[in-house]
Amino acid sequence: MAETRAVEELLLGEPLLFTLHDVEEKSGIELGLGLRIWSALGFPTPPGDTAAFTEEDIVAMRTIRELLEHEYVDEEMVLQLARGVGQTMSRLAHWLGEVWLERLAEHLVQPGEAVTDETVTAALLASAELRPKFENLLLRGWRRQLAAVGVSALTGTATATADPGAGTATLAVGFADIVSFTRLSRHLDADGLAELIDRFETETASIIAALGGRVIKTLGDEVLFTAPDAASGAEISLRISERSAAEDFPRVRVGVAYGEVILRLGDVFGTPVNMAARLTAAAHPGTVLASPGMGAELAAGPYSLKKIKARSLQGLGKVRPYLLRRD
Repeated sequence: MAETRAVEELLLGEPLLFTLHDVEEKSGIELGLGLRIWSALGFPTPPGDTAAFTEEDIVAMRTIRELLEHEYVDEEMVLQLARGVGQTMSRLAHWLGEVWLERLAEHLVQPGEAVTDETVTAALLASAELRPKFENLLLRGWRRQLAAVGVSALTGTATATADPGAGTATLAVGFADIVSFTRLSRHLDADGLAELIDRFETETASIIAALGGRVIKTLGDEVLFTAPDAASGAEISLRISERSAAEDFPRVRVGVAYGEVILRLGDVFGTPVNMAARLTAAAHPGTVLASPGMGAELAAGPYSLKKIKARSLQGLGKVRPYLLRRD
């Protein structure tokens, strides 16, 4: 227990000094609300008499109390943001931890050697030393992403494709899926599978970003993306499909749809999302299937759209999609 606490304090960069009641007293935030926020962030409730919080935790709770005094901010908004932060940061922390520990193992552990207490200690000390630099990088990334969201919201509202008040937007939505991923995972060792997934995620993200799209989430063998208009969505889909023709990239299939989606906590929902997912499952390897709405938007564009046989798509009924190609 003492060792675990020492590691936690090392990585937090400050000692755990305060109990739940200390946090309530020093931050001015009501205990019940503080616990709801803590839970929304993804953490279990510590025993009431355990010193489980730092000075910075108190500062953060005090900041939330001050935010709640603003006319535009209420408890539900704070809890929604806390859930979003908790889920996003948990995934990011696990990802960073895996990459960082893998890199440290390359430097600290020789092939065939066992991991020792000294090795773990060296890894933790290196992590603590570089933590402030990683934090600066994360903060800069967040600020740049926030600026991009602001510009996107302004542009979208100006062109009547988004309604920030209603949480909706008219977008192209696409899925790119690695073909026969289960079979591939059986034939590759752990390192080979990790390399394949990393290459897939890295290169698809690069294509999406270069064309003004956004990666909504990755699921190992699949990526969900959005684009501000049908033309951008089509170009992203085709470039990902074309990239998969190379020997060093997995074969993929892509489904893309266009229409009004619901925006919530960085995710997207609605019929276009379901349509894109179903079209991806129906597409042949190396092809792009587009929804009828997407086809209508692209009718005057520089793409070849071939109507194919109607498909029965789960939850959507009979749909006659387009096979999307370049002219």
